Amino acid sequence: MLVASLHQGIAELMPARLEFYEGWLSPRGLRDGRIGVAPMTAVLSFLRLEGEPYRLVAGRAGEYAAEWSVAELSPLHRRLLTALPPAIRMRLVLSLARGIVRNTYRGSRVLVRWRNGRGAVDIRGSLFCDVRDPVEHPLCDFYAAIIRKLLVLFELEGRVDTEGCRATGAPRCELSVRTNVADRAES
Repeated sequence: MLVASLHQGIAELMPARLEFYEGWLSPRGLRDGRIGVAPMTAVLSFLRLEGEPYRLVAGRAGEYAAEWSVAELSPLHRRLLTALPPAIRMRLVLSLARGIVRNTYRGSRVLVRWRNGRGAVDIRGSLFCDVRDPVEHPLCDFYAAIIRKLLVLFELEGRVDTEGCRATGAPRCELSVRTNVADRAES
């Protein structure tokens, strides 16, 4: 899903650069599911050199990953999840986000904790944030976009912020999810 969502994001937001990126994200490799970690690392490395388009493509790819994952749920599952009380729905949405991240790259792990009225999402093993030298801006846009899109899809209001990113030298990648629901979920 990660490869397809990045390919779609590049095609939509950087169509003039698509041919360049298809050297690693080949349509045949996409169909066969044979694009490995090395080509993905190369794509992300070159995307970072593009500047602002990196953030836009990574964010759009995260939105696609969320949309496609929700579309794979049964209609009954989606309706039941949407019908749950907001506090429970919020926790299940973050659990769904954890599963999406794991499905995009097997080396990724996500821990979700609730503390001080907010959800703390700790991402480990991120392909996006694996850089040789620290960068100036966080690279966790893909993950933040997944959570933002899931909040919208499941009718929850919230704010997702990057609290730390390994790519910038922080000890871990951590996103915070702040909502009125989170405050009630801890009570």
